[in-house]
Amino acid sequence: MSAWVQGTVVERIDWNDKLFSLKVDAPVQPFVAGQFTKLALEQGGERVQRAYSFVNPPEAEHLEFLAVTVEEGQLSPRLQDLKPGDNLMVSPRPSGFLTLDEVPAGRELWMFATGTAVGPFLSILHSEDCWDRYEKFILVYAVRHQADLAYLEPIRALEKAHPEQFRFVPVVSRESMEGALQGRIPELLSRGAIQEAADVPIAPARSQTLICGNPDMIRDTLAVLEGMGLRKNLRRTPGQITMEKYW
Repeated sequence: MSAWVQGTVVERIDWNDKLFSLKVDAPVQPFVAGQFTKLALEQGGERVQRAYSFVNPPEAEHLEFLAVTVEEGQLSPRLQDLKPGDNLMVSPRPSGFLTLDEVPAGRELWMFATGTAVGPFLSILHSEDCWDRYEKFILVYAVRHQADLAYLEPIRALEKAHPEQFRFVPVVSRESMEGALQGRIPELLSRGAIQEAADVPIAPARSQTLICGNPDMIRDTLAVLEGMGLRKNLRRTPGQITMEKYW
């Protein structure tokens, strides 16, 4: 199979002036919720490519990607300029191990995300078979400003559809927001504020955690969780912490 296939933009959703989603039609191989692929555009005779996680579940009609425009970036500003009917290149081969198949059993599954790294978790939460895997799912979604919280309506719909099984904890670091915690995930975890907001404890015997986002958050959150007795999840030595850098 070719390393690239042509994709066609079906819809662009602008969450704010820099944060946007693209819905794309492209013939990619079957993927598992939580995986990613690559998007690319030609620029000056060179193919500029970056990895983006699928936001959509595998059974969805269209592929969907969440992105933020980086002013000095080579690709993201051009992606944000795309309109329905425009073309881009998509790698047909999904990758990544931030999937439920890689996570051991437990009572609760915690999902810690910063910014656009919420994408793979939304793919997992909207997949058909995820809800049989754990008693509770807790999504902790951290951003700088309230306007950076994408997909709030679908997340609230998950709360209504699974009121006993799903908990949503929004975190905003640079302003106050009603119903959200203010600060950074590691500090809020270390003082128990996130656990209190979710009304769910974290302990090695019951908790599995997925962490996806910027390297600083991952490093600091890992340290806090290890201080609680959790350890990295490896195939040869299963644990409670599964991570993927989103940078």
